[in-house]
Amino acid sequence: MKSAHIQHLYNRIGFGITPLKLERLSKKSKHEIVDDIFINSATITPIKADLSFLKDIKPGDLKDKEKRQEIRIKSRKKVQKFSVSWMERILNPTEVFREKMTLFWANHFVSESRNNILFTQNYNNLLRENAFGNFKDFTKKIAKDASMLGYLNNKQNRKKSPNENFARELMELFTLGQGNYTETDIKESARAFTGYSHNFRGQFVMRKNHHDENEKTFFGKTGNFTGDDIIDIILDQEQCAKFISEKIYRYFVNENINKNHVAEMTAIFYKNYDIEKLMRFVLLSDWFYDDENIGTKIKSPMEFLAGIHTIVPYDFEKPKQAILVQRLLGQTLLRPPNVAGWKTGRNWIDSNTLVRRLRLPSILLNNAEITYSDTGDEETMVTNLSAKKLKRKAFIRTKTDWSSFEKNYEKIDNKNLITQVLSSKINPGTEKLLLENINIPKKDFCIQLMSTPEYQLC
Repeated sequence: MKSAHIQHLYNRIGFGITPLKLERLSKKSKHEIVDDIFINSATITPIKADLSFLKDIKPGDLKDKEKRQEIRIKSRKKVQKFSVSWMERILNPTEVFREKMTLFWANHFVSESRNNILFTQNYNNLLRENAFGNFKDFTKKIAKDASMLGYLNNKQNRKKSPNENFARELMELFTLGQGNYTETDIKESARAFTGYSHNFRGQFVMRKNHHDENEKTFFGKTGNFTGDDIIDIILDQEQCAKFISEKIYRYFVNENINKNHVAEMTAIFYKNYDIEKLMRFVLLSDWFYDDENIGTKIKSPMEFLAGIHTIVPYDFEKPKQAILVQRLLGQTLLRPPNVAGWKTGRNWIDSNTLVRRLRLPSILLNNAEITYSDTGDEETMVTNLSAKKLKRKAFIRTKTDWSSFEKNYEKIDNKNLITQVLSSKINPGTEKLLLENINIPKKDFCIQLMSTPEYQLC
């Protein structure tokens, strides 16, 4: 398999690849490499938070206002720590493709539970566990997840006063896409999801006294439908397979849809909604490796940070600074902007985030420092740390592992480093600048490569 194609594959299913691994894999066939990717991501390793503070808490404790507030404050801090743990997992993944798929599903089945670490942990691991599973089963589990039940108000969905929020987003954002259902379908399906709730520990509970047992008419079918029945009917629509295939194509292949390729994906996926089978088909398709799909995708902030880490491992000296960097770049894990999630592609880049991205490799790897205002709309390179006006600013500092870089890139000179780091076509101006600096130390040249506009693409 061509080295450029292996690099492309690992940029999309993970966060880049080192020269040593690239050299090893270049001796294998495409099928062998793709098989290895799935074998290496077969294991499921949940992220676990410290929940010991919940051990002795009883449901009755939540009736006490002060006790409830105390639990909420502790839980909120744990959620923040969980966000850091998730980022650390992304930077140091064992099951690489599973973690990339977890990121994808987090921006599809969007949910948030800021004040409950147990619900946050369960939701995040639910995404990880079902990343390559059956989409029908996955959707049914999401509908019963405590975090989702709270986020989209289905906990308040009762037969006497149906709440349509989850039913609407289920079809618009999770399965069919806008315009592929009617307002009547929303109302009728909402009735099927009445009574969905959970207990104190986040386990699903059907409140039968709140469930509407009467007949509902949904997509032309009539019956005493439950939520599971509604999901079955939705997935009977080929539009669902097409909608998910399009979303996967935009994320893993190209923001610009190729209808023929998506039609092929839809045909595969519609048979049994097997996510792994769909992803295998994509990665083994010749068109996945077409030039038009290589180096054309704008990296998300997490892909950008993880890509740098693949080349030069680094650790934040203070965990909170990991969240600060996420905010700087516009993607804070566990804090989606809304139920539609983050807008991708060109939406990742604006005048502020582009400047921050271009500076960040030097900040993370070269002991440069950056200030971050409380408003989040400015940053300044700092040289005089004793200035009084900077005392209220925060600084990002890391520990870098240049020894790993030197080991992985020992046989790579600066000229070849260009193609190792950059996968997109290089602008003539960028190329001229790089060639002028081709003889600078390899570390500095690497940072310069990661500080180019071309490095924003994969």
